[in-house]
Amino acid sequence: MNSDYKDKRIRKNSQLSSFRLAISGILTAIKQERNVKIHLVISILVIVLGVLNDLSKQEWMFIAFCIGLVISLELINTAVERVVDLVTNEYHPLAKEAKDIAAGAVFVAAILSVVIGGIIFIPKIVTAITGG
Repeated sequence: MNSDYKDKRIRKNSQLSSFRLAISGILTAIKQERNVKIHLVISILVIVLGVLNDLSKQEWMFIAFCIGLVISLELINTAVERVVDLVTNEYHPLAKEAKDIAAGAVFVAAILSVVIGGIIFIPKIVTAITGG
């Protein structure tokens, strides 16, 4: 077998394996983490609201970015919590800080997403209500 072919096949299998592991991690978080489920439900509602309001391409880009950002940070937060729990079963101030800081990152992204969602959706909702 050609060495280049074998190297390419190994790299391709390695990439596929990486994708499978990443998807497995996402599915694990969805199954086991309440906050990930909450963010996914809110994301679905925002997407439905976006479809109903015929968002522009630019608005969809902001919505997609916000959804991706919040869910990505929630996954990182979950990973930080798991690693901290793996390292220590006892209370430690640094363990608490690590968990709190990771949760804070999710909170900042969620607040930013609410602000961006408000900028996009409030005028559309007001127009729909007032008929103007």
